[in-house]
Amino acid sequence: MVEEILQWFENSGLLAVWISIILNISISVLGFIPSVFITAANISFFGFGKGLILSILGEALGAMISFYLYRKGINKIKTKFIINNKYLNRLQQSKGMEAFLLILALRVFPFVPSGLVTLASAGSNVGMLNFSIASTLGKIPALVIEAYSTQQMLNWSGQGKVILGISSLIIISILIIKSASK
Repeated sequence: MVEEILQWFENSGLLAVWISIILNISISVLGFIPSVFITAANISFFGFGKGLILSILGEALGAMISFYLYRKGINKIKTKFIINNKYLNRLQQSKGMEAFLLILALRVFPFVPSGLVTLASAGSNVGMLNFSIASTLGKIPALVIEAYSTQQMLNWSGQGKVILGISSLIIISILIIKSASK
């Protein structure tokens, strides 16, 4: 997928920035497709700094547009949706600073799908401004780690191999602990 995006960027000239942002927004609205391949393409095509900024901008705009659309949809159907996560459920019931801090924390935590955080936020009492700021601030550390890891993977340096190995061990350990506790 990264190869196709890179080809779009190369063939688009100055429109490559807009293509990246539109892809991020589209993925955010869909809510279940990871955006890591767009981050990889951004880092590869635009360089680390510009690619990271573009990824942050695209994901922030995507989250805001998704929040708005999800809230419109939730208000139309007027039903409660069921999410089986205590933090996301708590977010749905919160407002103000509590909602802000929960959104911020859930964005930083890498194992909570971004689309679910946006959906739970849209179903809560949090306002667009609080959501946008908390969501964007929470995404920055995760995107910096993702961008750095991606850059190392693209260069496949020793650091990249170590990051991949440690990340894999952490994920496998968490999965083993979760399955053993069931």
